[in-house]
Amino acid sequence: MHLKISLWVAVAGVLGAGAVQAQTTGLDLAKSKACMACHQVEAKRVGPPLKSVAERYAGQGDAMVDYLAGKIRGGGRGAWGAVPMPAQTHVSQEDARLLAEWILSLAPPKQ
Repeated sequence: MHLKISLWVAVAGVLGAGAVQAQTTGLDLAKSKACMACHQVEAKRVGPPLKSVAERYAGQGDAMVDYLAGKIRGGGRGAWGAVPMPAQTHVSQEDARLLAEWILSLAPPKQ
């Protein structure tokens, strides 16, 4: 009986460890893709604060996720000042969408 319980605990531990490794926060992804070299969550660096991006584009649905993902991968200029954002072609379309969803989630809830 003790062996069966130990086996189940070991299996659950391995499965749980995989689930934890698979989970990545938006901030972790942003750091791993070097977004934080130019952006901060709440303060201006080279690029705008990510919360400001979220506030500007909040509440506009999936179309805005696609728009921001396109800006991440393709770059942009003029929307946030004179410094252009270079294309981030090393970011996959899937990761760009995840980043866009995370950025939009930073907007404060509407009252």
